[in-house]
Amino acid sequence: EVNVELDLNGELKTTYPRYENGWNVIATPEGTLTDVEGRSYDYLFWEADLDLDPDFSKGFCVAGDDTEEFLEYALAELGLNDSEANTFIMFWLPQMQGNTYNVISFQTEEYEKASVLNVYPIPDSEIRVFMTYYSLPYKISIEPQDFESLGNTQRTGFTLVEWGGTEVSSVNGEINRITK
Repeated sequence: EVNVELDLNGELKTTYPRYENGWNVIATPEGTLTDVEGRSYDYLFWEADLDLDPDFSKGFCVAGDDTEEFLEYALAELGLNDSEANTFIMFWLPQMQGNTYNVISFQTEEYEKASVLNVYPIPDSEIRVFMTYYSLPYKISIEPQDFESLGNTQRTGFTLVEWGGTEVSSVNGEINRITK
């Protein structure tokens, strides 16, 4: 039995299944989550307007056509398994592949400050991946992020896995505001 509560620096917008003072589910070793009504889920979904100040001092500038290959590599390095990476890519790739370039930065530290997960029982390990990106019509130079410095990628025992992202608006390469 697992209880998950969100402590957000922002406003919760959408959840599925419905979030009512948290989620209470039964988690199987294979990752299936079952609610009190017997309905099964692959994951718990939430979307929020977070007060997040993304840091783009390090990241990657990736051609739109290369985004799929980059995400496959990056998500594996960040600890997502094939199924998790597949779901992530299916969500984000349609929004990114048509851009000339995407400036991508993973925001583990800022994200964990803006979205605290209170989980009971406490997981033995956590893998939390949060991508921010913005599109540009030209290539820029950016210091690459070191994937090893972005958090845990190892699964030990009861493991919580969370992934998400947001598109950031930019004007002439300057970050403006979060739009998603």
